[in-house]
Amino acid sequence: MGNVHATITLKNVGDIRYAHDGYIKEEDIRSVTVNALVDTGAMTICITEEIRQKLGLEIVETRFARIANGERVTCQITEPVEILWKNRHTTCKSVVIPGAQIILLGVIPLEDMDLTVNPVGQELVGANGDEWLTMAVGLREF
Repeated sequence: MGNVHATITLKNVGDIRYAHDGYIKEEDIRSVTVNALVDTGAMTICITEEIRQKLGLEIVETRFARIANGERVTCQITEPVEILWKNRHTTCKSVVIPGAQIILLGVIPLEDMDLTVNPVGQELVGANGDEWLTMAVGLREF
């Protein structure tokens, strides 16, 4: 299977809140549209330092991560970012990998948006077609 890419829009969640509360205008929400590599081996969204700066995302912590080549690197974790793909969206923290040049879209945002990779078409698709289902866990009496 070849690489699968998806066009996604990233937005600063803090800006979204400020716009909702009337502190900034809707058009002042910092956002960027990027071509991301869909990586089912990555846990979350990995962004570049350039994208972090464009979005104005604050660093909330530093962690170690093991990258694809097996190397252990120190990464920065940002405040939440909103991820939009077509009619779907989710919010999660992002990982800034030192020296990264590409955006990786990992399994946590994919699962939350009910998305999967179609290996035949080499594309990102809804796991349940056009219907966006949310995973729910609960108890039910039978």
